[in-house]
Amino acid sequence: MKFYEYGDKNSPSIMLIHGAGWSYWLYLQEARLLQHKYRVILPVIDGHGEEAEVPYTSTENIADQLLDYIDHNTNGHLFALSGVSLGGQIAIELLSRRVDLAKKAIIESGLCIPQPALLKYSRFVYKYFGKWLFSKRFNQWALTILPKQMHLPDDIAELYLRDIPAVKVETMNQIFETYYKYELKDSLKNSQSDIIYWYGSKEMKCIKESGALFQTTVKNCQLIELPGYRHSEISAYHPGEWVQRAEQFFNQTLSPRS
Repeated sequence: MKFYEYGDKNSPSIMLIHGAGWSYWLYLQEARLLQHKYRVILPVIDGHGEEAEVPYTSTENIADQLLDYIDHNTNGHLFALSGVSLGGQIAIELLSRRVDLAKKAIIESGLCIPQPALLKYSRFVYKYFGKWLFSKRFNQWALTILPKQMHLPDDIAELYLRDIPAVKVETMNQIFETYYKYELKDSLKNSQSDIIYWYGSKEMKCIKESGALFQTTVKNCQLIELPGYRHSEISAYHPGEWVQRAEQFFNQTLSPRS
């Protein structure tokens, strides 16, 4: 697994975990905005980007690797942890492993309720259309039809078009096999982190339900709906707002729910 770091190594450490199909550059704009105050760590998940040839195995295996990095590079603790979509699920797994892993955590659209119907649907779609969906031509076209407020900066778009076609259909199928079967661990209820769970108002019902379940499981948790936003939209396309919301949260102290 490859890691990118931004900022001073002596500053408080923040780890941001990208979603399926993307790579570290999903959070690159946030890292650039935060690096003057924090040490920002951006992992490249197995099977993605420059690690496209490394087989993806499971949410749990990725969590093992990230914990090893944290133990060897940040003395076993983070100031803050965040992840979106698959990255959000991985962040949930990390929080369930170690109660004091992070002082703050932002979970964005992390699925934690098994979805057997979506698993079957995804298997079908990627069996017949997977290579096309990850082709450079399709993604060049896809970038042009996004609304203006969701256009990527040129340097991020270049990395997007470099890395998206490198993702293998086999990688996505393996992600689906673990992502859509994931369940919350009982140990999560012991987390000492202050946590917020973000989801967009235009997301699938299962994501909203996951947020509600997560909140009932963790005492120090706020559930926040982002009006008008789709899946992963704030982290991918609105880095300024992401940072503004995150820093406001970093300065808050949440009161445990009874």
